[in-house]
Amino acid sequence: MSRPPAFDVAAWSVGLDGLEIADLAHEESVFGLSNGHIGWRGNLDEGSPRGVAGSYLNGVFEEHPMPYAEDGYGYPESGQTVINVPNGQLIRLTVDDGPFDVEQGKVISHSRRLDLRDGTLSRDVEWQSAAGRTVNVRSTRLVSFTQRSIAAVRYRVRAVDGPAKITVQSEVLANEPLPITHADPRVQELLRRPLDAVDAAVLGTAATLVHQTRKSDLTVAVAMDHTVASTGDAAPTVSTEAAGDLARTTVSVVLADGEELEIVKFVGHEWSASDSRSPLRDRAEAAVADAMRDGWDLLAAGQRERLDDYWACADVEIDGEPRLQQAVRFALFQVFQAAVRAEVRSVPGKGLTGSGYEGHTFWDFEGFVLPVLTATAPHAAEQALRWRHSTLDHARDRARQLHLAGAAFPWRTIDGRESSGYWPASTAAFHVNADIAAAVMHYVRATGDDLFEREAGVEILVETARLWVSLGHWGSDDRFHIDGVTGPDEYSAIANDNVYTNLMAQANLRGAAAAARRHPDVSRALDVDDAEIDRWTNAADRVAIPFDEERGVHPQSAGYTQQERWDFEGTDPEQYLLQEHFPYFDIYRKQVVKQADLVLALFFAHESFTDEEKLRDFAYYEELTVRDSSLSAAVQAVIAAEVGHLSLAADYLAETATVDLDDLHGNTKEGLHIAALAGVWVALTAGFGGMRDSDAGLSFAPRLPPQLTRISFGIRVAGRTLRVDIAPTATTYRLMSGPALTVRHFGDELVLEAGSPTTAETPPPPAVGDPPRQPRGREPRSFAEVFDR
Repeated sequence: MSRPPAFDVAAWSVGLDGLEIADLAHEESVFGLSNGHIGWRGNLDEGSPRGVAGSYLNGVFEEHPMPYAEDGYGYPESGQTVINVPNGQLIRLTVDDGPFDVEQGKVISHSRRLDLRDGTLSRDVEWQSAAGRTVNVRSTRLVSFTQRSIAAVRYRVRAVDGPAKITVQSEVLANEPLPITHADPRVQELLRRPLDAVDAAVLGTAATLVHQTRKSDLTVAVAMDHTVASTGDAAPTVSTEAAGDLARTTVSVVLADGEELEIVKFVGHEWSASDSRSPLRDRAEAAVADAMRDGWDLLAAGQRERLDDYWACADVEIDGEPRLQQAVRFALFQVFQAAVRAEVRSVPGKGLTGSGYEGHTFWDFEGFVLPVLTATAPHAAEQALRWRHSTLDHARDRARQLHLAGAAFPWRTIDGRESSGYWPASTAAFHVNADIAAAVMHYVRATGDDLFEREAGVEILVETARLWVSLGHWGSDDRFHIDGVTGPDEYSAIANDNVYTNLMAQANLRGAAAAARRHPDVSRALDVDDAEIDRWTNAADRVAIPFDEERGVHPQSAGYTQQERWDFEGTDPEQYLLQEHFPYFDIYRKQVVKQADLVLALFFAHESFTDEEKLRDFAYYEELTVRDSSLSAAVQAVIAAEVGHLSLAADYLAETATVDLDDLHGNTKEGLHIAALAGVWVALTAGFGGMRDSDAGLSFAPRLPPQLTRISFGIRVAGRTLRVDIAPTATTYRLMSGPALTVRHFGDELVLEAGSPTTAETPPPPAVGDPPRQPRGREPRSFAEVFDR
């Protein structure tokens, strides 16, 4: 793998000087902009060269047949793949009679910068044509947080060394290609041109295209309009046309030396599964008209204001490593923009920065991303959970198909229907249901949002509790067992009594019982009675949690520690990822962990383990975990910090913080790893902050690693903002406003009052000995190596 680009180190931006065509696909993901509804990859304005074209609308996909070598009952009949919607980023430039092209002529200077406070991507290019004419091109684009349907580009061209005829073609272009991910020619043909043109309109400098997907029957409208100004005496000429897959506005002007042409392009996006083309087109055009009326300056000011509000709570300050500080803010920005205006839509595994994972959302959204949103942008968290609630009918249908009660949520999906054909890693991964339930319970505890709990939360908890009771069984040992399931570790499958799954199911069952009792009228409407609640609580109280008495550790699942260990010494470093070099049959029957599973249980079900059990379990599974998933390092950082291996925790933090900026997995070109980026915040707050949440309230056990001198972070708690400032020997808690808040600091109760900081000392760390070993060749890079100390 080639060395990734070296982004500039800055506190509030990610920038890059120069241009390497081979790195474009990676950079396009890093420089992508989104608001949860619209996603624009960081493609160059002119659209070529590019790595991967990307213009997405959350929820817009094409349906395709699922190819199976052998069919079976319950296999999903169709799959879902995100597609490119008509692309409004494109602005092509001609200087005199030659195209502006960074692969032709001479690039004198080229820079791009993602501003994490302004929420914009800017570009500055000085370019000389083959004929010797020099121009300066500056563009700034944003995907609006205040006007959900709008993305905009401010594009300026200045003549540098004499008069130049400037022609700008601003376009909306449909059916741009996606990377081929399916070998089946039927699927390839369907995805090659997934959009059929159904309408096109022109009005002055404005144009609209309306398209419909061929199989999923979704309608998409994309509209554009422009403001045009020149500092020269000559007035620009403007013309617009639209038909089929292309809408184009052409602006031409002759600029004298030093004169500038400015075009501001506003692009509106709407889609629907039910609305006809006319109202959809009207909504897209109305959104553009509103943005035109407000103008670029007001749109950009609203973007900055929305981010200022977010950063006031969400910002994490790091003293001791500037590049880590940048990486943390980049991660938080990406999590925020992936969800801020999703509004009853999911957040895909890649957000809206690429087509990786085919645009699907997974359990890791609820497990990793939602806790960050709950603490920093709770409205976005609520909207995402309401999307899950809106898919309950699909989940009930799936449960009935599997001959189970309640609701079985999908392993991977876009619209709520299961879209995975590999059942051992999807259908059998029932823990997704408990992960969703846990996110519901955490959100309600953190926000006190009683209305959400009544309207959506109780129903999710009830239906998932019903699933667990029907899925499990009572054994002769009078224990409730859940057999034949797959936990978070994708190198194990179809196991009995997976500890993570059982503990999360236990919390789900207890949470459902408590919510049903809090809201008896809601639970009665769902046909819940006292006998059913008793079944939930009995199962929860007697759920089987395997323990290996001989080794003094919890097996990942029943009998796991008896299996043969993977031959780590005989595995070459080039043979990772294991799934790409070994058959799953061989992997599944041996002790090797792709990503934290039992260790994730130590975190998510932290009250179910003693300190000694956590220490021994962590050491045991460190020797087995190869981190072939981007999700693992953050969890390992959390538990390493909790048990006292602070330097190791810092190494894992460094890994997860740079997973996309340094392209550690070699696939950032497919989109960012949003859950891993959320894991940066998790590693800092739950790891070094020791933050834990339960029915008993918030608790903290903060300790800094030797590599850092200060961490400060904020969280929202029931409408209040709490800031936690961690120094080497003490931690200061600041409640910014609102009624008093009780927290625990290393077990001691603190009552926090607004405006009165409370400082508590850090007790001496426990003696834990040497850190555990990892499999050969799978040790994390040291913190110092990552940050080039």
